[in-house]
Amino acid sequence: MKPTKLTSIFLIILVLVSVLSGCNSDSGEQQKQRPNIIFIMADDHAYQAISAYGGDLAEIAPTPNIDRLAEAGMRFNHCLVTNSICGPSRATILSGKYSHENGFIDNTMGSRFDFSQQSYAKVLQRAGYKTAVIGKLHLGGTPTGFDYFDILPGQGSYYNPTFINQNGQYNMEGYTTEIITDKTIQWLSGVKDSTTPFMVMMWHKAPHRAWDPGPNELGMYEDVTFPEPATLFDDYSGDREAAAQNNMTIAHTMTLERDLKMTDQPRRGLNEEQLKHWNAVYGPIYGEFKKTNPTGKDLVRFKYQRYMRDYLACISAVDKSVGKLLDYLKETGLDKNTIVVYSSDQGFYLGEHGWFDKRWMYRESLRTPLLIRWPGVVDPGTVNNDLVSNLDFGETFIDIAGANVPPEMQGRSMLPILKGETPADWRKVHYYHYYEHPSEHNVMRHYGITTNKYKLIHFYYDIDDWELYDLEKDPMEMKNVYDDPAYDDIKKELHQQLEKSREKYNDSDVSNQNFIKEYKEKVKENPGIEYWKR
Repeated sequence: MKPTKLTSIFLIILVLVSVLSGCNSDSGEQQKQRPNIIFIMADDHAYQAISAYGGDLAEIAPTPNIDRLAEAGMRFNHCLVTNSICGPSRATILSGKYSHENGFIDNTMGSRFDFSQQSYAKVLQRAGYKTAVIGKLHLGGTPTGFDYFDILPGQGSYYNPTFINQNGQYNMEGYTTEIITDKTIQWLSGVKDSTTPFMVMMWHKAPHRAWDPGPNELGMYEDVTFPEPATLFDDYSGDREAAAQNNMTIAHTMTLERDLKMTDQPRRGLNEEQLKHWNAVYGPIYGEFKKTNPTGKDLVRFKYQRYMRDYLACISAVDKSVGKLLDYLKETGLDKNTIVVYSSDQGFYLGEHGWFDKRWMYRESLRTPLLIRWPGVVDPGTVNNDLVSNLDFGETFIDIAGANVPPEMQGRSMLPILKGETPADWRKVHYYHYYEHPSEHNVMRHYGITTNKYKLIHFYYDIDDWELYDLEKDPMEMKNVYDDPAYDDIKKELHQQLEKSREKYNDSDVSNQNFIKEYKEKVKENPGIEYWKR
């Protein structure tokens, strides 16, 4: 029996339906195969306080859960930031652009992040990812590019925090690190069975100043004496004029009352039960402090130990958070196709040069931790020494998602590096620019470049000073050799590299002068207002 014309048409339709069904199936499978991304970021977490990086604290204040990421993935030894201060660093990460390009240059009254600009979250969202940010964003305004947000207003608080989501502002009881973790897991439970890939940012407040330990970590290091950094009593000699003008020392800037809890006044923001637990720990410490009344270097040593005990207790809560999240991923099977990234918005000083805080282009604040676990792609226990940057994070996520990196983004995808194939033309020079001056810590505005061997810095605005460090001979950056004739050829080459970097990233003295003009106009408009305060 010959097939009729109608039968032939019916057969063709069946074939087309079958093909299209197959395409949809493949598309769904491809969608599902694209890896999920969890980006964990702490605030002011020094790489020195992660035991995977080794150092003096590794044995006495370990971070076993964060270390799990290093053991199963890649540890980056030279991840450098573009501007070592909270808001601008976050703006760079989100936008993939330097501060002068994304518009958020410092944490002052004059700096706001424009959420209408491109971001990696928006690109991922358009590429079919479900996106969320939970915790501390610290960029002001209403975040865009996220299907879900649940964030702290501004800095947020350690205890009983306020949150803001799409429905408005509300309060919660508990310790913020634990709350952010539980919120993230709750969000994951709602998307874990979806075929759509997701990207969630779990961004912690801790261990930001003033380092309030959680109820489960209070007093955990009271029996530990931490080794002092070799430069705790740095006198800023060695032709380091800018460093000598700082206002961020443990000795003079760190407060006994606010920072170190040496007071008989009740801690604000705690409920009755929390305050009782708090006082049981800090009451006896304060009593002993009043009795001994240390002065001079003994007082500095006392302050350093108190600082480390509180700071590292906050880190312990973050480490437990990472462990809880990793355990959840394993229990649900999400670990098999989920990239987990751990980093900080910048580095931090743990007594080096006598300091706390960040801002400087010197090593401890310039360098931030970066650990990435990607099952099946990143070889376990890999250590990378390339010069990577927080400028590269967004581009990397976009590349992993198979989307196109917007041309205005200035970083570069680290995907080849994660696969163990560092491109031959990967950067050998990293550019940095810090703007926030005048400010509370009196860190002068400066820009410069870092290579594997040298660092060139220019301090400007109300100072005009150049510094050059030989990082192989002087890793602690104690001696400025800019005027040493032995480095004339190196200095000439570094200046050339600096100008190339500024040209590459569209930075110039003209843009700096324009900002200074705007700053002076703001001061005239607001006499008596300290510009650096929000």
